[in-house]
Amino acid sequence: MILRRASLDDAGAIARLHRLTVRESLPFLPELHTAEEDLWFFRERLMVENEVWVSESDGEISGYVAFKPGWVSHLYVHPQHQGRRIGDALLAKALEDGEARKLWTFQQNARARAFYEARGFTLVKLTDGADNEEKTPDALYAWAGR
Repeated sequence: MILRRASLDDAGAIARLHRLTVRESLPFLPELHTAEEDLWFFRERLMVENEVWVSESDGEISGYVAFKPGWVSHLYVHPQHQGRRIGDALLAKALEDGEARKLWTFQQNARARAFYEARGFTLVKLTDGADNEEKTPDALYAWAGR
């Protein structure tokens, strides 16, 4: 596995990985956007507003993390690569500066919640999802930093 900073040229591959991972790992979420809308979001918003790193396995992007001061915005690992410590490496990159960070995950995403809790994130609050695009109950977590 190789970790590297993503470029705008990676936006298409990251958007496809994101779409596949959400469909397979989070089937409870509604599909709100087309593949074209996903690509626009990744290229024009996520990658512009965040530092984005990818993991590569066998020459293919196998996961990505997007973060900015105070937040881990996204962390997704391709379903076929989960359980191989790629998430650990990506999260470590996001937390490398030692600054406190928060993140949102869905309450139903038990695997992600256990992952973050095992790495020192603490639950701050649970919501009914009224304020997120998916209208799905979510959970806010915080990491205190070093």
